[in-house]
Amino acid sequence: MDELTHIAFDAAPIGLVLTEHRVIRAVNTTFAAMAGYDAAALTGQSFRIFYDSAAEFAQVRDIGLEVLARDGAYCDERMLRRADGTRVWCRFRARSLTPAEPLARTVLSFAPIDRTAQGPALTPRERDVLQYLSRGLTSKEIAQSLGLSPRTIEDVRARLLRKFDVPNAARLLARLGQSG
Repeated sequence: MDELTHIAFDAAPIGLVLTEHRVIRAVNTTFAAMAGYDAAALTGQSFRIFYDSAAEFAQVRDIGLEVLARDGAYCDERMLRRADGTRVWCRFRARSLTPAEPLARTVLSFAPIDRTAQGPALTPRERDVLQYLSRGLTSKEIAQSLGLSPRTIEDVRARLLRKFDVPNAARLLARLGQSG
């Protein structure tokens, strides 16, 4: 990478990551700061460090994989677990550089979603549930992932629908996508 390209990559206003088979090959300082790590310490690490368990890491791999394979690009909103265990809500985008094998080499971007954006304030639990809803999981699947009862997830979903004055989860996600 020439000097100007390297400067542009490193100074980009969003977090950028180059991965090969979900192993980090390069990150910019924006991503490193967002994740709470030193950029050099991330190089060579598996993306597994950003997940609570190997099962979650494996599950997330498959989210959007079909779209990435078909279109070469995928985006959603998700939580990024920082080095200190806190989480930041991000708009995530992925572009495969190897369409025949989508995860062989990908460029990822992470843009924090401003918590002061218009709309009701969300609790950490509501953000967790929204993260899983945005991935198409059912209340039962979300409950299993979070170690809660399906009834608790249904209560959180109902609270979200009331907060955003929408009739169902599809409209909730559409509204959040428009305002996010």
